[in-house]
Amino acid sequence: MFQTTKAPLPERMRPHNLDQYAGQQHLVGPNGVLRRYIEAGMVPSMIFWGPPGVGKTTLAGIIAGQLKVPFVAMSAINAGVKDIRDVIDQARKRQGTVLFIDEIHRFNKSQQDALLGAVEKGTVTLIGATTENPSFEVIPALLSRCQVYILKSLEKKELVELVQKALTEDEILKNHEIEIAEYEALLTISGGDARKLLNLLEIVIDGSSSGSKEKVVINNELVKQIAQQNLALYDKGGEAHYDIISAFIKSMRGSDPNATIYWLARMVEGGEDPKFIARRMLIMASEDIGNANPTAIIMANECFQAVNVIGYPECDIILAQCAIYLATSPKSNAAYKAIRTARAMVREQGSPPVPLNLRNAPTKLMKEIGYGNEYKYSHDYEGNFVAQNFLPDELKGTVFFNPGNNARENEMRKNLRNQWGEWYGY
Repeated sequence: MFQTTKAPLPERMRPHNLDQYAGQQHLVGPNGVLRRYIEAGMVPSMIFWGPPGVGKTTLAGIIAGQLKVPFVAMSAINAGVKDIRDVIDQARKRQGTVLFIDEIHRFNKSQQDALLGAVEKGTVTLIGATTENPSFEVIPALLSRCQVYILKSLEKKELVELVQKALTEDEILKNHEIEIAEYEALLTISGGDARKLLNLLEIVIDGSSSGSKEKVVINNELVKQIAQQNLALYDKGGEAHYDIISAFIKSMRGSDPNATIYWLARMVEGGEDPKFIARRMLIMASEDIGNANPTAIIMANECFQAVNVIGYPECDIILAQCAIYLATSPKSNAAYKAIRTARAMVREQGSPPVPLNLRNAPTKLMKEIGYGNEYKYSHDYEGNFVAQNFLPDELKGTVFFNPGNNARENEMRKNLRNQWGEWYGY
């Protein structure tokens, strides 16, 4: 085993300048706006918005290092108003302090208010990092004083390059013979999070050899065996909460049982409150079906009551049954099969992002970056239906729901075939 008392692999591999930094070329590449700011020595207060493990903290440190100014980092989890005021008082005595606040969305209004004066006067250059939509979590007064930059998930090529760089440049790993035979499990389990990826790599290497001289060959089976679980990417308190329920409702409205079941599986696997899901279906039954099928609201209400009584884990079948009923009308044990198939795929294939056209866009910022663009509102089309892809691009055309061989479901299959044609092969 390659155990060491040194810092973890992600810390050992942390880049110290823009040339070593992975990803975010739209910001720090040769023509990136942040690179131009840094090279000019004029960096505004800003908020980095992006998923975990894409380099928000690292980029803030690089900016301060290249500007050669004091760098103060704090986490919103354990910092209070007094801590903020202490930093601001120190910043007044020295020039150009960069104040980095991780998880700034966790600051309450009074904590964010404490930053306003110092940011406006330039006493500190604020760099906040958040995984949540700043439109929801950062007060307007502070948001208006900061530039918002979106950090994207790292691409597969960039993640593979990170692994290869660790194997050849890390002071410990480069002294051992390590071969990556398969990358899929490493990438899927880490979910695009570079920090998790490097941690996982180190855990797998440490757990796969009893002697430091042995060659280590890493394949999918070995990674799964050591990692033991593949976690679905879903934050029930964050933006994904709104994006996925939006995709779920739009899929039902669009008469697509496959996409409906897929997004339901994402919520169930992520631990979403089943009463929240059932409540939204109850609203949808009235709003999008109404008297076209008066039984729908009765079905949705019974589902809501049953979910309150039973809870997880068995209520996933009830939710699936009602969701498919609302999307197509009939109920059957196909709901059980559909939710099991969809959940298995979520566990197997990880969690691709919600397509932009299915995301909710209640704020100006979200509209500007393309949320909700090109979504076709089903009620604007003849028969209240228009064929469009409600699934992630890589799952387009995937069939989760197969109607059974009975009178109601045979009619359901016929209707689906008429609506979707060859799209799903009904």
